[in-house]
Amino acid sequence: MCGILATIDIKGKISQDVFEKALFKLNHRGPDDFGCETYDALNGNEVKLGHTRLSIIDLSRSGHQPMSTRDGRLTIVFNGEIYNYKEIREELKKKAYVFTTETDTEVLLNAFHCWGIDCLKKIVGMFAFVVLDRVNNKLVLVRDAFGIKPLYYAFKDKSLICASEIGAISALLKDKPKPDFQSAYDYLVHGEYDSSERTFIDGIKTLRPSSYIEYDLITNILSSPKRWWTPVIKENKNIIFEEAVKKVRELFLESVKLHLRSDVPIGAALSGGVDSSSIVCAMRFLEPSQPIHTFSYIAKGTNKSEEKWVNIVNEFIGAIPHKVTANSEDLLGDLEVLIKAQGEPFSTPSIYAQYRVFKEAKEQGIIVMLEGQGADELLAGYSGYPGERIQSLLEENKPLKAFRFLNNWSKYPGRKKLQGLLYFGIKLLPKFAFRVARGFMGRSFEPNWINIHYLKKQGVLTFENRAALTSENKGRRVIERLSSSLMNRGLSSLLRHGDRNSMHFSIESRVPFLTIELAEFLYSLPEEYLISLSGETKSIFRQAMKNIVPMEILCRKDKIGFDPASENWKSLYLREILDICQNHKFSFMFNQKKLNNLTEPQLWRILNYLIFSSGDFQLNDH
Repeated sequence: MCGILATIDIKGKISQDVFEKALFKLNHRGPDDFGCETYDALNGNEVKLGHTRLSIIDLSRSGHQPMSTRDGRLTIVFNGEIYNYKEIREELKKKAYVFTTETDTEVLLNAFHCWGIDCLKKIVGMFAFVVLDRVNNKLVLVRDAFGIKPLYYAFKDKSLICASEIGAISALLKDKPKPDFQSAYDYLVHGEYDSSERTFIDGIKTLRPSSYIEYDLITNILSSPKRWWTPVIKENKNIIFEEAVKKVRELFLESVKLHLRSDVPIGAALSGGVDSSSIVCAMRFLEPSQPIHTFSYIAKGTNKSEEKWVNIVNEFIGAIPHKVTANSEDLLGDLEVLIKAQGEPFSTPSIYAQYRVFKEAKEQGIIVMLEGQGADELLAGYSGYPGERIQSLLEENKPLKAFRFLNNWSKYPGRKKLQGLLYFGIKLLPKFAFRVARGFMGRSFEPNWINIHYLKKQGVLTFENRAALTSENKGRRVIERLSSSLMNRGLSSLLRHGDRNSMHFSIESRVPFLTIELAEFLYSLPEEYLISLSGETKSIFRQAMKNIVPMEILCRKDKIGFDPASENWKSLYLREILDICQNHKFSFMFNQKKLNNLTEPQLWRILNYLIFSSGDFQLNDH
């Protein structure tokens, strides 16, 4: 796990000293080594590659980057982990490749040399990397299938800068950074972020999951992003439930086994839910005698405390437990540091619970942490996507099954019959639902608490885009929605939170649910395998984990996850906002007299954005 920085400077204006200072901003991502090289390219171009290393596999100096192939054709800077590097190395040895280190970096480098972009589908891992290809005269930027590891870039006047975090890019920009007001509006009004290539900084983009771009060193042209993998959601109608259960168990255990490869201490985040519990129980199943450190956030004295479930799992596996807690004063005290660590605004204060968990892991000497992110997007978790499931059944001409599912679904905690009826009505009466539930294609909002006039002058569009339903996915609406959450809306923000929180403490966070093989298999299953007719979410996975995870956990019907203590923080947020607005360049964006009518989540976003934008931003005249 590391930090990477790369530039193509056609005017030679980025000095080595300036580049190294920008690279040092990524030191928390890799405190164990620091590498920086300059390479002459065509047309007088200078290519600079920088790397900060967090040593996980092969802790020796042989893992130093930038790293080049033996023939000098390729040079790489790589952030991430290739879990099946041993298997790929053996395959490459049969093709006469010679290895001089025990690192996964050398395996990735030679795999790219052998197969090019096609090597990515062979990899089980998380990665963002940059490759200088001297034969094809290209610089290639690549991101993993799910976007677990970040990669940002800015391209202007034929010069390219890319890095693991926005701060390193901003440090190399000629002009002061400007806010992206469309991103600001979408976040503040719709709660939308991390769902497109736009960031909160104008001109800085994020490379989307399973994508790559190429910079041509001959023409100085940057290609449009290309996808190297897209989830397939076509149903396999020939697999019976019992066979699917066996396969899910096999794929999950194999993934956890690979994710345990490390030359440094490993721990796991444990919330007490099905996902994180399955990971730590699988760790014990695979390694019966190894000590397992678990880290849990406990919302003491609230109805959101999962300590009961955490204790069940810890006792079951004989874990070494570590528990943390926090209150509103802790959050406000750490808020500026937390937002700086995240790099951009984020959705809810629940991110702080995760932050505290990684902080405790760091204090206990843990370098690698496993967590359950991605399971909901693969297994139809959360509330079970009832609207999409009902629509699938209706499209399959099964109205009685749809009603039966609706009735069963509504009996679970946190679900209401009226809510279920609304979902049912949405699918039966789409035109009415468009007016009532805002529809799929978009909606215009111009709330009176934000400066719409100024934002429109900046070119902001005041509607929310929603993807249209496709005819080819009839009967597969749950899988369609899961795929969208996986690649476009939802998971990207959660992975960003985890990456920044963990790397702030120089910890590598691993997510065993997110492998291409597991995703493709789960997306091929009949929807009823994921969400049973009884309304049970993750049905097939619960069956697959029997005799590995305690039945009390597998039978849980509620879902909480990491969440800070459920205090009423609205008054605190409002007080902080009004205090900040007294001396803030962005205070003109808000009608402070209207803020008292906003909800707690809306006030949280305003506070978050004000703290984020308190830096050195250039503003247009307002």
